[in-house]
Amino acid sequence: MTRLAIVVEGPTEEEFVKISLADHLLPMNIYPRPVLLGGNVTKERVAAEMSRLVWREDRVTSLVDYYGFRDKGNATICELETLIDSRVDEKVSRSLDQSRAFAYVQQYEFEGLLFSNVDAFQQLLYATRESVDELRRIRSRFPTPEHINDSRDTAPSKRLKAIMPKFHKRTDGPLLAAEIGIETIRAECKRFDAWLMRLENL
Repeated sequence: MTRLAIVVEGPTEEEFVKISLADHLLPMNIYPRPVLLGGNVTKERVAAEMSRLVWREDRVTSLVDYYGFRDKGNATICELETLIDSRVDEKVSRSLDQSRAFAYVQQYEFEGLLFSNVDAFQQLLYATRESVDELRRIRSRFPTPEHINDSRDTAPSKRLKAIMPKFHKRTDGPLLAAEIGIETIRAECKRFDAWLMRLENL
């Protein structure tokens, strides 16, 4: 079995790894274990945690939102991943196989993945036809769920909270992701799909 540590930003991603990713990867003999980073996400904190874990696990990656980075500056998502990977390389011994650790930054937020099938929101007790219709309108304005932008007011989680005030990221997010299913999410979100393929081939 391949032991895979995933540095996650918060409880929402932690539950997603435990529920959806574990169900998908365990049949492939890959055991994903979330490692909670908490708030104040920076390149250095992600790299430091990945560097610490690489000595104890077979593989190490991350699942952190681009939106949440405190020090991303003007770096693109791919540049941010490269910067984290470079910092991990600097921290670990050159004798270590550095392909064992690779960063993944979610574009733009985990909650964007939930727009892969907005019909799933109908199962929430507080959902209304009007609120689900509004989610459909948002989804229709973007090429993919991963394109739903990350400004302070229009990040995916902010949109969800504005339309459904009772939406709770920690509990509702992972359950909706499980309802939508990994295969639907990866079909809609190509960047997530590329990361998942890399995990499947560990």
